[in-house]
Amino acid sequence: MTTMNLVMNATAQTPIDGHDALPCSFSASYAGVVAFITVATEGSFARAADRLGVGRSAVSRSVQKLEGQLGARLFLRTTRSTSLTSEGELFFENCRPGVERITQALDEMRDLREGPPRGQLRISSTHGFGRNVVAPLLAEFRLRYPGIGIELTLEERLADLAVDRVDVAFRDGRMDDSQVIAKQLIPMRMLVCASPDYARRRGLPTSIGELQAHACINRRLPNGRLRSWDFKIDGVAQSVAPPGELVFNDDDLLLQAVHAGQGLAQMPAYQVSAALRSGALLACLNPFAPDDRGHYLCYLSRRQLPKRIRVFIDFITAQVRALNLDPQVDAPPPLAPAFGLRTDAAA
Repeated sequence: MTTMNLVMNATAQTPIDGHDALPCSFSASYAGVVAFITVATEGSFARAADRLGVGRSAVSRSVQKLEGQLGARLFLRTTRSTSLTSEGELFFENCRPGVERITQALDEMRDLREGPPRGQLRISSTHGFGRNVVAPLLAEFRLRYPGIGIELTLEERLADLAVDRVDVAFRDGRMDDSQVIAKQLIPMRMLVCASPDYARRRGLPTSIGELQAHACINRRLPNGRLRSWDFKIDGVAQSVAPPGELVFNDDDLLLQAVHAGQGLAQMPAYQVSAALRSGALLACLNPFAPDDRGHYLCYLSRRQLPKRIRVFIDFITAQVRALNLDPQVDAPPPLAPAFGLRTDAAA
C-alpha cells in the first residue's frame, strides 16, 4: 500500500473527537488537497483514483470533507464532466505550488537512493572564477550527467545559500562562515604581474616599498573600496594600497590592461597561470605572496546530499585540481632594456 493510500484510508476511518480534532483536521485537509489537486489535474474522479491507487469513493469522500472544511464547492460534477468552480480555480492556483514543492522533495529523496542524478543545480560564483574556471567545465559535466540542469549566477557578493536557494557556491579568499561546508579546491596565491614590455621600460619591483614608484592598476570592489594588495613578510601579513592611475571593477579588464603594458596589478594565480607559463606575463614579489587563502567550493550540509550535488562536487574538484592553476613561478630573469628606454623607476 502506498503512502498516499495510508493517508487517505486513515483519514476515512479516524473518528474526530475533541482531543484529536487538530491532527485529524490536518490529515483530512492534506488528503483532501492531494485528492483535489489530482482530480483537477486529471479532469475526472475516476482518473484521479487510478492515479492515486485508491477507490473512486475514497477520492470523492476526501474532496467532500475538504469542501466542508472550506465551506465552498470546488467542483461542478455532471454525469459527463467534472470542472472547477471559480472558488475551485482560486484554490487550485494557491495550492499547486505547495504540492509541487512536496513532490519535488519526494523526488529528491528518491534520488538519494536510486536512479541517475537528475534535477536542477543552482550555482553561484564570483565573476572571475566563474567565467574562467567553472563555466568552461560545465559542457563536460552536462555530457556526463544530461539529466542535471544548471543555473550559474555570477556575482561578487556572498550568496546566502539558504535564502538564495543555492546548491553550490564558489568563494575566494579566507573562509569565515561557519554555517557552510567549505572544501578548498586550490590555494589562492595573489601574484603581482606585469607584461615583458612594461618590465623592459620600467623594471620590476624587488621590495614592497618600490611599488610606490610604479604604475599600479587597482581593483574596485562591490562595496566601493579599493582592493588592497596583500603580502606576507617574515610571516606577518601586510596590506598596502599603492597609488594607481587606472582602476577597474572587473578582473578581466584589469588583466587586459596588464597585458597591454599599462602597469602592475596583483591578481589571483589562476587568472594569470597560462600567461605566466607562456611568458606573456611576468610575476614579481613572489616571496611575499600571501599563503592563507583559497578557492573554495561551499554547500550547506554533508548529510543526505542529493546525487546531483554530490556528483558535481566530485567532478568539479577533480577537474579544477587537474588544471594546475597555481603555478610555482620563479623570479623573472633580467630583461634587456628596449632601445632608447630607461629601466629605472623614474622613467
